[in-house]
Amino acid sequence: MKSGILYKEGSVLTVLTNPTSGKRRYRKQQRALAAALESRGIRYRVVATQYAGHAIELARQAVEAGSECVLVVGGDGTLSEAVNGVMTARVPEEQRRCVSLGLIPCGTGNDWGRYWQLTRDGEKAIARFLDGEAHPIDVGCVTYLRNGEAHRRYFINSVGFGVDSMCCARAEVLKYYMGSHALNYFIALLMSLRHQQPIAARISADGQTVTDSAMFTMNIGNGPFSGGGIRQNPQADPSDGVFHAMCANRPTLSQVRKAIPRLFDGRLLEMDFIHSFTGQEVEVQVADDAHLRIEADGIVSHFSGSCRVTCLHHALNMYL
Repeated sequence: MKSGILYKEGSVLTVLTNPTSGKRRYRKQQRALAAALESRGIRYRVVATQYAGHAIELARQAVEAGSECVLVVGGDGTLSEAVNGVMTARVPEEQRRCVSLGLIPCGTGNDWGRYWQLTRDGEKAIARFLDGEAHPIDVGCVTYLRNGEAHRRYFINSVGFGVDSMCCARAEVLKYYMGSHALNYFIALLMSLRHQQPIAARISADGQTVTDSAMFTMNIGNGPFSGGGIRQNPQADPSDGVFHAMCANRPTLSQVRKAIPRLFDGRLLEMDFIHSFTGQEVEVQVADDAHLRIEADGIVSHFSGSCRVTCLHHALNMYL
């Protein structure tokens, strides 16, 4: 029997599922996963989310109860919530850094799984997980003030402002009419390009000003894909200790037409209205009363004032 985190004596795998994510495949995947785990003699327990944010609580409870591996059966949003649960678990730092996450992708965008070449084919994804090993990965942390109190939101793939966040909000609505697939993001993007208004902001990376103008959109990538396969930061590597980011002024209609064919092939950064940069810490400074909408791994939230985005090097492990 191979060694690894799943086979440690006394270890129990936590399987965290989202019944509403890729629901057509849900039951079939659950049966296949249970059969595969039992055939290898792996002890496990299944916990299912019941409402938005529930995966945070379930993952936190699992880690605090001693679980060393949390397997997420769901999409980017469920995985992101699991990351937040692990990162806020009340355990020693050394214990938390030993926790591994696994993923059986069945959501809408699946951008994190796309980087690791995880298939939506349930049986193949399960086999990949069971035969995998732990890889250390970076985690992003967004810090901002709300009513004078510091708040934190962790992310694993990317965080976006402006068009990025509006696109995610619109895609969430569209999926109820069109179903869950990557086309949602593209349609939502076209809608957002028309309605998003620029925000006066100073953006800095590691203390150096990147731009001090009207921010139309920005994406800070830990991974290279977002929005169902769009490559806004094609060089992003989730284990190199730095973010790869892009920010843009409001483009002309001609620039939009030229940019659209480049969205998925990694050539978007060649456009002259886009600034790209790297850094371990990115600060977005806006007026104290300015309203910001932000998406972290596709989950949208709102706050007022400035924020800081920090890369936590090798904060967790990905088991695959």
